[in-house]
Amino acid sequence: MVKLKRFICRFYVAIIMIFLYAPILVLVVSSFNNSISRVVWDGFTLKWYSEMFRSTLIKDSLNNTIILAFVSALVSTILGLLASIGIDAMHKREYSFVMAITNIPMLNADIVTGIAMMLFIIRFMPLGFNSILLAHITFNIPYVILNIMPRFNQMDVSIFEAARDLGAGPVYSFFKVILPELIPGIIAGFFMALTMSMDDFVITYFTKGAGVNTLSTMIYAQLRKGIQPTMYALSTVIFFVTLILLIIVNVLSARGSRTEVKR
Repeated sequence: MVKLKRFICRFYVAIIMIFLYAPILVLVVSSFNNSISRVVWDGFTLKWYSEMFRSTLIKDSLNNTIILAFVSALVSTILGLLASIGIDAMHKREYSFVMAITNIPMLNADIVTGIAMMLFIIRFMPLGFNSILLAHITFNIPYVILNIMPRFNQMDVSIFEAARDLGAGPVYSFFKVILPELIPGIIAGFFMALTMSMDDFVITYFTKGAGVNTLSTMIYAQLRKGIQPTMYALSTVIFFVTLILLIIVNVLSARGSRTEVKR
């Protein structure tokens, strides 16, 4: 009975994994197919990858996506860290209220957030690259806060007080005592913001101006003409780059956990 239950559980997990990763496998295989058709295999080729690197539209969209993702992730991480420090210093009632408000953008529909951002931004600036950047920073901040706050809850407050009693100033104590404890949460928040910014479509679509494209909006625009195999190649590259980054982050996190255990 135990073996049967174990087999059913493993079979169920295997089915879920197949449904999750079979489309990605089809995408990867199609990127090497010499034919435009996704059904007929016409031989192995790398021409879609070469065309991808020669396409000006893809290069511009990729550059915009990367710049938006890294700048918005960096700025939102700094602002989220400062906000987390302030939230942690609040009383219990204020803390609960602010954390409840922080969760609202995450539960809110993207289309509502996108339209609200558009209506707010057009009152102060024209839609363009800067408007997308402002929108990305805004919706990334709650994700950063919710990644950093658990580190504050796990941290022993007495270590900061001990540093102050030993003669360290507040700034020195923060950078030498508090900040190292928050590093895992800060890194997790940065990568979460980076991923959310690169993945976003709805908010970007409503806040972008004419002539400004990211990968998501460019792919959406091509749906009317039909997706080209160069998009398969681009998606494959993004998938493997993301996979490598995830492996690196998990390895570093595992090493950090082992170091803490040894201490």
